[in-house]
Amino acid sequence: AGLIGMTLGLLGAGGSILTVPVFVYVLGFAAKPAIAMSLPVIGTTSLVGAFSHWRSGNVQLRTALLFGGVAMAGAYTGARLAVHVSGAVQLTLLGIAMLGAAVAMFRGIVPAPGEQVAGILRPPRSRRSLALIAATGLGIGMLTGLVGVGGGFLVVPALVLLARLPMSQAIGTSLVVIAMNTASGALGYIGQVELPWRFLFLFTAVAVGGILVGSHIVRFVSQRALRRGFAVLLVLMSGLILHQNRAILFSALDILTLTP
Repeated sequence: AGLIGMTLGLLGAGGSILTVPVFVYVLGFAAKPAIAMSLPVIGTTSLVGAFSHWRSGNVQLRTALLFGGVAMAGAYTGARLAVHVSGAVQLTLLGIAMLGAAVAMFRGIVPAPGEQVAGILRPPRSRRSLALIAATGLGIGMLTGLVGVGGGFLVVPALVLLARLPMSQAIGTSLVVIAMNTASGALGYIGQVELPWRFLFLFTAVAVGGILVGSHIVRFVSQRALRRGFAVLLVLMSGLILHQNRAILFSALDILTLTP
């Protein structure tokens, strides 16, 4: 819990993707409860981080409400659809998402606080497409509902590229979006799984402490080295998840091979 909170405070995005693997592979929860449990933890921790950014003037509330509102619809839909998907499939999708997050960090698409998105030019304001923003928010939300990630590694670049926010505001605004997103996803899981609320309260409290520590020490840590080290950790953990659920991958490959 402390590690999850600290990485979210240090990186601003991507740290919460560890929550489901910790619940499944460290604490022994089944996949579906673990995914549902991750959402209130991520949401509460992100909300605390967002408050700190808001006090610094780094939250664009209007953008957060617009982007987050669409993402909430996607998260609730993804959570309701999850009842029709096996836990192994959900973990496989999580493993793929973790690989994507690792690649984004290696390439600098998920920047550290104060950095710009590497190698990408923001389009002029006149080219901004509301349809593209809505589709991106909806897709991120569905990913949140299905696999229990906050999606910060996607939200931050989307806010920079589509909403044209500077990096400091994109990180703060993304935390509000994540809090909205995960709250909606958690509502979507009501009635599907039983949640151990006392345990979640304690775990979340430690994670909140972690994000406060991470936000305080971020100025003393090499962001480039931290991001690359975290990306390596994501590659290793995604490899473990995909290996343990390789039957799902082989089945998908067989279907693609047989499809004319």
